Amino acid sequence: MHKTERILSDGNLLRTFVEIAAHQNLTLASKRLNRSQSAISVQLRRLEAELGHTLFIREGRGMTLTPHGEKLLPVARKAIAELATVKSLFNEPLRGKIRVGIPDDFDEGLLEQALAEFARTHPGVEVLAQSGCTAKFPEALEAHSLDVAVLSGPNNNEGQVFLEQKTVWAASDAFVPDDNQPIPLGVIDHGCWMGRMPQLMLQEAGRSFYVAYKCTGTMSLKAGIRAGLVVGVLFESNLEKGMKVLDEADGLPTLPASRRSIVIHPDAPANLAAAMSAAITKAV
Repeated sequence: MHKTERILSDGNLLRTFVEIAAHQNLTLASKRLNRSQSAISVQLRRLEAELGHTLFIREGRGMTLTPHGEKLLPVARKAIAELATVKSLFNEPLRGKIRVGIPDDFDEGLLEQALAEFARTHPGVEVLAQSGCTAKFPEALEAHSLDVAVLSGPNNNEGQVFLEQKTVWAASDAFVPDDNQPIPLGVIDHGCWMGRMPQLMLQEAGRSFYVAYKCTGTMSLKAGIRAGLVVGVLFESNLEKGMKVLDEADGLPTLPASRRSIVIHPDAPANLAAAMSAAITKAV
């Protein structure tokens, strides 16, 4: 077996790497994996030796990914999901019910792919999906009205982070910003960070604005942007034809990236929650 194939088939090494990347801390990762810090340190050194590259920069108590680590992370996540799928072929079919919360700003195609893949692979499981503002999911998890939830936000470090997305100021191609005029801002107004963050960023930058359009979801916000009515914050991956990105040259502050993570309630059915998490991360 080729060395790279051997590494990608070793689920323990990859899980250790992904957990360290998610928490940026060996102690937190060891707690998540229920293993000693020395044990996961050995696994990390073994993985780095096998690859011949350093995967993390160690700074004080924190750890950040090197360029080689950034390159490996999405591949490792997909490999873990594939290994889970292979394992499931030899297990008893899953049965039961799983309640999952998906943010309504999640890419529609990815959401459809994740849920369709789960339904195809686990036809005996009843899925109760809830789409809405990610800010409401922690409370739902605490009340155990959700088993699994995808959280997102610039400062999100809950659970297992599986995706980082760039956010941008989006406007119609025909929109021309004027430094002497306030920005007509469109916001998603349902208590989520996507509604609050752009206003706070403009206030901190001293850029005048007014809220010209309030809506309840990404689809409505994109409609306002395409119409040339407003400037709004979107994920870069959600940009459409007829839109352009505004930046510091247009008098707008740089936006923070958003981190998506999966959080599982401690009393959730472990096998169903793991399968749902694998389906979501595999779809990315």
